[in-house]
This record gives sequence, structure tokens and C-alpha cells, in this order.
Amino acid sequence: MGKRILIVDDAAFMRMMIKDILSKNGFEVVGEAADGAQAIEKFKETSPDLVTMDITMPEMDGITALKEIKKIDGSAKVIMCSAMGQQAMVIDAIQAGAKDFIVKPFQSDRVIEAIQKAIG
Repeated sequence: MGKRILIVDDAAFMRMMIKDILSKNGFEVVGEAADGAQAIEKFKETSPDLVTMDITMPEMDGITALKEIKKIDGSAKVIMCSAMGQQAMVIDAIQAGAKDFIVKPFQSDRVIEAIQKAIG
């Protein structure tokens, strides 16, 4: 059975792109969220193997959501997604417990590589 993944991004188009990459590579998308607060709820509901988390979102940003998810499950695996030029945020995310980060626009091989590395 494919690994279960939760996709978090405020842009529906980005969620669709990631979902497409994951589905084609045998992963199961168990949920989608458009902001950090939704991400935390979906994480509790679905207990995914991995979360792809956008950094910049309304309501609650990805780094805050990452910290909250880590409180719920210290072994949660989260990969951050960011646009170019957000290096400081990426460092914050890694320090907060993110396993890796992928840069937009996504390259499918990089997405799969990051997920496989994080899941182990």
C-alpha cells in the first residue's frame, strides 16, 4: 500500500500539482488543507505518513502549523514547500523539525526524492 500523504497549500493549483505527482508515483493523498489551522485538524483526522506544507499561508503559516503538528506527534514527518528566496524561513522550518524542503515550482523527481528520503 502506498504511503499516506496530507497536502497543505493555500493555492488549489499547487495542491493539484503535488497530488498529481504523488498519485502517479503510488502515494495516497489522504487529505488537503488550505492553511495551517486546517492542516492541524486534517493531521489529527488522517494521521498521514507525511505532510507537504507550504510556508506562506493565510490564517496560520506553515512553520507555526509544523510546530503544532510536532506537539501532537513528535515523530511526524513534514516536508516544507517554499518559493525561491525564503532561505531564512526554510532554516526556521528545519530547526522546527521539518525533514526537508522542496522549492516551487515543483520538479516531480525532487518531490519524490524528498518524500522517499523523509519516509525512509
